[in-house]
Amino acid sequence: MANTRSAEKQQRQAAKATVRNRAGKSRLKSALKKTRASVAEGNVEASVISGGFSEIDKAAKKGIIKNNTADRYKARLAAAAKRAAK
Repeated sequence: MANTRSAEKQQRQAAKATVRNRAGKSRLKSALKKTRASVAEGNVEASVISGGFSEIDKAAKKGIIKNNTADRYKARLAAAAKRAAK
């Protein structure tokens, strides 16, 4: 329980940020799942891969995931696409 006005404000801000981050994380996970499924089916078009990369970059820019995590996701997605292309 917050004891000061500033602590109460911080609680309100944290609650808003939690909702925002949860929505962004959900959007990212959905996009990744869609992209991975498409790659697993053998659809390795540039538009599919770039769509996944775009969502990863947006999440990293907004601070939902860290930059290294975004890089790791993109590297694994690119590797999966490369394997599927063979």
